[in-house]
Amino acid sequence: MGNLLGSWRIKEPSTVEECDSTWGSDSESDEPAAEDDSGISGSASPAESDRAAGDPEDASPQLTESPESGPKMKRSFYAARDLYKYRHSYPNYRKTRLPNEYRNLRFYLNKIPLVPDGIYVEEILTKWRGDYDKLEHNHTYIQWLFPLREQGLNFYAHELTQDEIKEFQSTREAKRRFLAAYSLMLDFYGVKLLDKSGNVARAPNWQERFQHLNESQHNYLRITRILKSLGELGYEAFKAPLVRLFLEESLCHNTLPNMQHSALEYFVYTIRLPATRRRLLRYARRHYRPAHAFLWGPPPKRRGGGVGADGGGVGAGSSGIRAPAPTPEHQWRGEESTGSSGIIVSSHDAGTCPDLAGEGPTGCAGLGSSAAGLEGALMMAGARGERSERNEIVPL
Repeated sequence: MGNLLGSWRIKEPSTVEECDSTWGSDSESDEPAAEDDSGISGSASPAESDRAAGDPEDASPQLTESPESGPKMKRSFYAARDLYKYRHSYPNYRKTRLPNEYRNLRFYLNKIPLVPDGIYVEEILTKWRGDYDKLEHNHTYIQWLFPLREQGLNFYAHELTQDEIKEFQSTREAKRRFLAAYSLMLDFYGVKLLDKSGNVARAPNWQERFQHLNESQHNYLRITRILKSLGELGYEAFKAPLVRLFLEESLCHNTLPNMQHSALEYFVYTIRLPATRRRLLRYARRHYRPAHAFLWGPPPKRRGGGVGADGGGVGAGSSGIRAPAPTPEHQWRGEESTGSSGIIVSSHDAGTCPDLAGEGPTGCAGLGSSAAGLEGALMMAGARGERSERNEIVPL
């Protein structure tokens, strides 16, 4: 009996739609609701096996003036599945038989250094701040600063466990250093952490750092990891303000145009509360150009299949979500966006926060929303693989 239970696995989704419950509980009131896509239909079609945009070197095919005549692309099934597993606490995780050494917690208590570099966390927090070259070119520290329940590229770093997460969340010294590490990385990206509620704004050096971030797209992988780690270690509410800021900068102010796809395909979907994801996506849809190329919903009201006039982007079949490909502008514009120098994105209770789209058809308000609390754990595991900057999964 024990062997049967040990080998039992929850059926995983096989299409993008099955991975994404964002619009499954949509309503006019948009009240917060628990994540509801853990149950999978038994009539799923075979998994999508093609990549989201074909050749990784050509992640943004150009659109023609006519939506019907432009090339088509789909949302990445690999990204959707990875983030589904994360939001559902890795349901098919098999617990390791190795003793739990709590290495991530001991690292944050400054008792052991990161491997292989032999650097202690306190040295990183005190000496690396503002050393942007080191933060950019060193690729071993990020897995230690932002641990996950999945293996990253630094195989010396240890995966989190459920027991270690609980211990971490109850250890004040570790939590203090974790927030300092988050602030360190935000500064590297040109963002400042305003308070203990997760509110963020542009940092004084935002122009220089945004230009670097727009060009150095491997950092989008790091940001995905940071957002995931925030949720694992008790800071779920910190995600929405940061994602909201990146959406505003990339869609409204054109300061991070190359980040558009990653923000919509990955960053938004690290957030566990569907109501918060809906607010962020409605805001993004309002400002996305070209509007007909918006891939991320809401799905159209189906009457015999087909895509609705609102450009929602869900195909008639069950093999994936189809829409014209986005065409983010890759050329950095150095000029400052009018009226945007004082952007502050706030964290508010998800039940009382107004819709992120703000009032009026063209508003780009500075208000954000946050997800409150973590969804229930189904024990973890193993979203592995590799991702290009745009479409494939690479846990860092």
